[in-house]
Amino acid sequence: MKRVAITGAGVISCFGDSAEILHSALCNGEQASYQIDFDECADSNCRQGGRLPSFRAESYLPGKPLRALDRTGRIVAAAAKLALENSGWTPEMLSRHEVGLVLGTMFSSMHTISAFDRHGLTQGPSCVSPMDFANTVLNAAAGQTAIWHNLRGINSTIAGGTASGLMALGYASDLIRHGGQTALLAGGADEFSFEAWCGFERVGLLCRSNGHSEFPVPFSARRNGFVLGEGSALLMLEEWETARERGASILGEIRGHGSSYHAARNPDGAPEAIARAMKAALKDSRMLPSDIHCISASANGSVLADRHEAMAIYTTFNGSSQSIPVTAIKSMLGESLGTAGAFQAIDLLQSLRSHLLPAIRGLESHEPEMPSLHFCRQKQDIIGNSGLINSVGIDGNVCSLVISSAPGEDTTINQEKPC
Repeated sequence: MKRVAITGAGVISCFGDSAEILHSALCNGEQASYQIDFDECADSNCRQGGRLPSFRAESYLPGKPLRALDRTGRIVAAAAKLALENSGWTPEMLSRHEVGLVLGTMFSSMHTISAFDRHGLTQGPSCVSPMDFANTVLNAAAGQTAIWHNLRGINSTIAGGTASGLMALGYASDLIRHGGQTALLAGGADEFSFEAWCGFERVGLLCRSNGHSEFPVPFSARRNGFVLGEGSALLMLEEWETARERGASILGEIRGHGSSYHAARNPDGAPEAIARAMKAALKDSRMLPSDIHCISASANGSVLADRHEAMAIYTTFNGSSQSIPVTAIKSMLGESLGTAGAFQAIDLLQSLRSHLLPAIRGLESHEPEMPSLHFCRQKQDIIGNSGLINSVGIDGNVCSLVISSAPGEDTTINQEKPC
């Protein structure tokens, strides 16, 4: 099997638009700054979360009209441009080589779809926009991005709930490992929309006040739901030898991944499913639990999901679970759905390169019923070059992925803002 090199990354987040800036903000314990229209969410018990406050597509995608791209398409196309530039892929190279895109998303352009349907139902078919129609399918953002950047390789959209972004990285790595592709952009994206907000609010998953303070802190005894955010994150994945031949800077490597599923109506099966995914990722990577030096958890402040993930980590790493540091960056970024796993992958790669792991912001004491893991309450130094990422979906999908920093790399380079 071929090796999968990571040669670049593109990020559109509330903290900034580079992997280095994102990691620095997380290490500094900064809280995400989102904007929300409280007029449309007036009945909600949650007052945290929202849209990226400063994203302007024009600054990333100049030269052509943006009308054909809705908000999701724009944040994906912007992240793709950053990832291509970061990995050294020029428009001339893209015209000569086939580069593909694998995008994970939970809802994609839900707001566009809903608005299109509302206009048709309330104002009549003649009042809907034909241009909006092109964005009313789940794979519209991936397709529009491929058109914009001349990505002529495979174009796939992975819809696996909140685990979509990490599943996309796993699928893309398999395409390269087995020789189907040599270069792929892979990651995730989801926009903030009123429709998603309303759905999560109605089923009681958002952090809420109800007489108590909103507390979306992963693993905390006081946690009561998550914060809904948005963003886009893509990694450039290449076949190892091909990347070396073109002189690319190899930042890290995807070693393996594993997936599992449990019926959401039977939450008691979740810990076993999460453990299966982690064990499958270790087996696929040909690594032992002792080879893992840190864990990026999927935990987002959900009462049941955080507990189940902690139980699974303890089961999988029994004997070493007390020594492996566990972080959860959703304590700062919130739950960005399909983007979340890709955010975690980019940050964990930066953590391995800088040997510094972000803390779980706001975590003082974990739930007493939870296994006592090595939760990062303060940012800390890590020794080693391999880490594991979990992505646990609300709908029962689970994915785990193992990455390593590039062997022999000078980890002090490209650190624009040291933590």
